[in-house]
Amino acid sequence: MPFPKRKAEPKVRATLYVSAQLLDEARNAAVHLAGYPARLTLTKLVEAALREELDRLKRTYNGDRDFPPRKEDLRGGRPIAA
Repeated sequence: MPFPKRKAEPKVRATLYVSAQLLDEARNAAVHLAGYPARLTLTKLVEAALREELDRLKRTYNGDRDFPPRKEDLRGGRPIAA
């Protein structure tokens, strides 16, 4: 399944922590699908997965609208309690 084309945007570096198993599986998929027709990269895979999940979260929790801009940067550490 080809990934939808989106307007090219500048890339920024992000540091995330994911399980070693999940990252290994993603790398395996990117290598396996690197050639024609998917031409998958790890960046394309992560961007597509984040976009799909953000769209789902907007539909489910925010009336299909974008979330409001945050007023401060995210801090590391424990999640904010609800």
